[in-house]
Amino acid sequence: MGEHLPMDSPLGGVYRVGGALAGSILLIFAVLGFRAGVELITIEGEEVMGLHTNGLLSLISAVFGLALIAGAIIGGNVAAMTNTVAGILLLVSGLVNLALLRTDANFLAFRMSNVIFSFVVGIVVLTFGLYGRVSSGDPH
Repeated sequence: MGEHLPMDSPLGGVYRVGGALAGSILLIFAVLGFRAGVELITIEGEEVMGLHTNGLLSLISAVFGLALIAGAIIGGNVAAMTNTVAGILLLVSGLVNLALLRTDANFLAFRMSNVIFSFVVGIVVLTFGLYGRVSSGDPH
């Protein structure tokens, strides 16, 4: 996996720390969401850290957070790939949930603040993940 990516990128520590920081924020959000005692699936949710959540969103956030932290601990190309995939998924989540706002299909209890958070964190984490590939001059 990832043999076409550079092995020892000079800024490898940057995307590792960035991924771990984003993962930590998602994990804290998840823990606070679980502590709020919200239902697993509800369109109402509870406000935590300025964002709305329900049990399912807290669970998904915990999985993403743990994956980003694990990738950062493993390091190297695994960290870059984990950040890239997580960044893409966060951007897709933002787009999908933007379309579902104010509908009964909003099963993650997203609000506009969640969409903006998903876009911003997705772009930042994706940037951390793609740094090594773009800066190394590898073909697209």
